[in-house]
Order: sequence, then C-alpha cells, then structure tokens
Amino acid sequence: MNNEIPLGKETEYPQTYDASLLFPVARQIKRDELALSGELPFKGSDIWNAYEMSWLNAKGKPQVAIGIFEFDFNTVNIVESKSFKLYLNSFNQSKFQTWQAVEKVLINDLSSVTVGQVQVTLLTLKDYQQQFPIVDFDGLCIDELDIEVKDYDYDKGLLCLESDQEIVEETLVSHLLKSNCLITNQPDWASVSVEYKGSRIDRAALLRYLISFRTHNEFHEQCVERVFNDIMQRCQPQELTVYARYTRRGGLDINPFRTNKKQTVKNLRLSRQ
Repeated sequence: MNNEIPLGKETEYPQTYDASLLFPVARQIKRDELALSGELPFKGSDIWNAYEMSWLNAKGKPQVAIGIFEFDFNTVNIVESKSFKLYLNSFNQSKFQTWQAVEKVLINDLSSVTVGQVQVTLLTLKDYQQQFPIVDFDGLCIDELDIEVKDYDYDKGLLCLESDQEIVEETLVSHLLKSNCLITNQPDWASVSVEYKGSRIDRAALLRYLISFRTHNEFHEQCVERVFNDIMQRCQPQELTVYARYTRRGGLDINPFRTNKKQTVKNLRLSRQ
C-alpha cells in the first residue's frame, strides 16, 4: 500500500475543512486478484452512514447531522475509511451558509476522489430516527446450525451444493462474518445476507465459509466482492445478491451491496448499527 496512507500512524486532527485529506484506493487492485476485469459480473453500491458529522452555520452555531453516502460500484476508487473520518472532522470548525452547501461540497469532493457517481444526503437526528428504525435482514439465519469449526483461514473450497439439484430461491443470513482491516488488522464485524436462485447451497458449508474470513485481511467492499465471486464460481446460481452490513468504527459504518439482478439496495439499520 502507499506509504502516504494515514492508517497506523500518529494522527493530527484537522481544525478546518480540507479535501486533501481524502485518500483513494483503486478498486481494480483487489479485483485483479479475483480475475475480475472488463464487464463485471455484478452491479451495486457501497452505502456509508456517518454518525459524527458537524459544522458551523453562518453565525458560528454548531450543526449536527447524520450523513448517508452511496458510492456506485463502478467508481474507480474507494475512499480509505480513516482518511474519510479525518476529512469529515475537518468540517467541525468550518462555516457553511446552508446544509445544501455542505452537501454540494461533499458530493464534489467525493466524486472527484473516487472518480465516479456519489450520492449524499444529510439528515437531522429526528429525520434519521424516523426513517431508519432498527430492523433485521429478511431470510433464514443459519447461525444456529450445530457445526464444528476447525479452521479460521479463508477458504473458498468450503462452499458446496447439497446433493439434490432442486432449483430454489432463498435468502440465507449470518451475523458471524468477521474480517480484519487490511492495514491495521483491527476487527471488522458484519451481518451478511446471501440471496440466490439456483441449486441449493449447503447451509453448513456456507456458514463455515463465512467464518473462514475470521482471520482474513481485506477492506469491506473487497470482502463482499470476494464472497459474491466465490459463490458464483463454486455454486453457480442463476441469480445472486450479497449484502453486508458492517458495524461502525469511528462514527462510520460501511455496507457493500453486490447483485446480478435488477435490484436496488435499501439502506437498513441492523441492531449492531
């Protein structure tokens, strides 16, 4: 990784707005590992929710908001998360005339650094509470399966189908996904939904596979694309959607969504978020 990346270093928190704090990471670096190039087998987006947003209005009075950021899967870059936190903190002592002015700055800066489409919405705390009650993924949770786990190293070979070839449509959910930050090795905790149409996936095998990410180091977006790619290769469903909701760190949660269906993502709020 680039030596200029801010992770793992002593950090000086900015006092005024500074767009140069944003650090891009090319998506294609990890997609090359998965042999993904040209037309991708999925579409989707990454939803970031920011719970520690503040700035000053024209009179110097602090404003607080919850920010919702949706990055298209086709942006050239993702934003490294610590740099995103530092960037948002740089708004804290800066004055803006209106909330719309803040949104415009955010859209311009994030679109520029990611080289792609970004949507930004700022909500009051009241509006956020009304629009995003705590819910759960729809589907069957497989976490209660009585399985034995002996290995915690990533292994796509764990995935397999059940012996029958009946075509099913189902959504399987697990809250046991844990991966680690690519740079700091800090744990990233997530709930994940796997919705598919195809031959029946062995549920115990899927759970062991998801648990195998427990010692795996990769960014959130890259983990979800890996899960999607592995299931497509090993189980060959006709339709597949993988959606992970990660818990927040530093006031940000990151929620990647990948699908090969004509389907849009809904920004949920799960119990650990």
